[in-house]
Order: sequence, then structure tokens, then C-alpha cells
Amino acid sequence: MNSLALILSILILSFVVTSITIIPFIDLLYKLKFQRAKQETRDAFGALTPIFNKFHKIKAGVPVGGGFLVITVVSALFFILMPMVNYFGVDITSNYGAIKEEVNILFFTFLSFGMLGLYDDVKKFFKFEQKGLFGLRLKHKLIFEIILSFIIAVMLYYNLGISILNIPFVGTFQLGIFYIPFATFTIVSFANAINITDGLDGLAAGSLMISLFGLWFLSSAILDIPISIFLALLIGSMISFLYFNVYPARIFMGDVGSLAFGATLAVIGLLLGKIIALIVISFIFVIEISSSLIQLLSKKFLKKKLFPAAPIHLSLQKYGWEEPKIVQRAWLLQIMLTIFGVWLAVL
Repeated sequence: MNSLALILSILILSFVVTSITIIPFIDLLYKLKFQRAKQETRDAFGALTPIFNKFHKIKAGVPVGGGFLVITVVSALFFILMPMVNYFGVDITSNYGAIKEEVNILFFTFLSFGMLGLYDDVKKFFKFEQKGLFGLRLKHKLIFEIILSFIIAVMLYYNLGISILNIPFVGTFQLGIFYIPFATFTIVSFANAINITDGLDGLAAGSLMISLFGLWFLSSAILDIPISIFLALLIGSMISFLYFNVYPARIFMGDVGSLAFGATLAVIGLLLGKIIALIVISFIFVIEISSSLIQLLSKKFLKKKLFPAAPIHLSLQKYGWEEPKIVQRAWLLQIMLTIFGVWLAVL
């Protein structure tokens, strides 16, 4: 069996396993009452967000935590299947030759950010912060994200020796020790970008799935088998999840998914050495987090809003765009951005 056939088989297997388990998982979330509650949402400054609350009140009661199932399926299948790859006649090669280190970094990111997101989901939905138990405020959450991202950046720099930045049409730059803060910032940014984008049914999951296909193509082109297998598992599981996440959603990924997927997306871009291409491939997420950041800075320093609402998809809703229309057009834009980003990467 050639490597492409094997990886496609793995994608199909991941899709089937997730499809079999997701309905019982949704039922379990209902039993645990792990659902989006009817509550007033506030921004980073503690002010009410009336536009968000208006358009999202109908989502109350939908189970949250789909990312946990995806993480579980992908992790379990990876560690079951990875030792069997040689049996199918496929050599395990990687971009750096340090397969164990590469896998350790990949799954440390995937699982650590997933655990942080799961804790944040649990404390919100079981209202631990209202009882004075283990409250995790926004600034504390950001501190934990920075610590985890710094650890990952150090592992990338010291364990794999990654320290360069390639900019298409310009050249390759040796960042040296400054690669660590650069990678830390990149991971934190992408983790929060997907978290912010996950506001409309299917928006984050669909856009992410398209981005992952682009990275999968790049990893396959350089024969990085561990990353290719991981991405195949994640894509297969995400396709099944997206079936239940499109409008009207029956399940949301929650912070457990958005933080894990965003941080892992960034790390894969760093591992492939294609971070500029990743920015293009994931530009929907860049737009979303940039609009939120600009809005926050404007409210703080200019004492006014630059957008009717942030992130940008909320402004489109306020302008009268229906939710499915926003999501579907975002997917179409994401397809072209992914094609353009892959083109940049292979120049």
C-alpha cells in the first residue's frame, strides 16, 4: 500500500469512528447538562454585549464540548495506528528526522490546550466561578496560554532546532533565540483566533477543515508521515463533527476544541516551516481576531466602537446577513485563501 492510499484510509476510518460515537456523545452531554446556558455575555472589559446576546440567544441549550470527542478519537487512533504504519509497507519519515520529538510536540500542544479549554468550559457551564471555586478569568487564561506556548516554542527551538522564518519572494531569515517569542506569539494568536471565530454554526469548524486540507497537502508533499497521519485523522473527525455543527447546530466544539485546534494549527505551520503560508491559509481567523482586537483597543483608547460589533461576523449579522449566508461565503473565501496559501508555500 502506498502512503497516499494509507493516509486516505486513515481519514475514512477517523470519519467512521467519529460518526459512530458522536450521537451517543451528544446524548451524554445532554445528560451532564453540558449545554450553552441562557446568560448575558460580557466583553473583556465586563460590559454587556447586546448584539452578541441578541443573535445567540437561540443557541441556548445546545451541547458544548464536541472538541473533546474529536481530540479523543484523533489521539486514540493515532497511537493505535502509528506503530502499524511500517506493517503496510510505508516508511515513517519526517521533516526533521526526529519523529519522536515531532510527535511529542504535536500532542503536547493538542492535549495541553485541550485540557485548558476543557477546564474553561467546565468552570463556565457548572458555574464554579460563581461559587468561588477555581475561577479562571480572562487574564489568567491568557497567562496559561502564554506559558504553554512558551514551552512549545522552546521545544521547537531546542529539540528540533527550528529557528528560521521563510518569507516568499523575500528570503529566509535566521531568527536565532528570537524564534522562541515569535513562535509563542504565533501559537497564542491562533489559539484565540479560532476561539473567537467559533461564534456561528459551522464557521470555525468548516474554515478550519479547509485550512487543514491545505496543510495536509504540504505535509504530504515533503513526506512528513506523522503530521500527514495526524492531519488525516483530524480532518476525518472534523468532517463528521461538522455534519452536526452546521446550521442549526446540534453541538458546538467549545473552548476544549477551539483552543486545541487553533494552537495545533499554528504548531503544524511552524513544524512545516510555512508560517507565512499558514497566515494566508487561515486568513479568515486572522480577520476575526484582528477585528476583535481593534474593537477592544478602540473602546479603550478612543472611547468608541470602530465596528458595530466584533468579531466581524457579528457586524455582518447586524447589517442583516443571515447566519448560513455568512458561513457559506466564508467557506468559499477560505477555499481560495487555502489554494493561494499552498501556492505560496510551494514556490
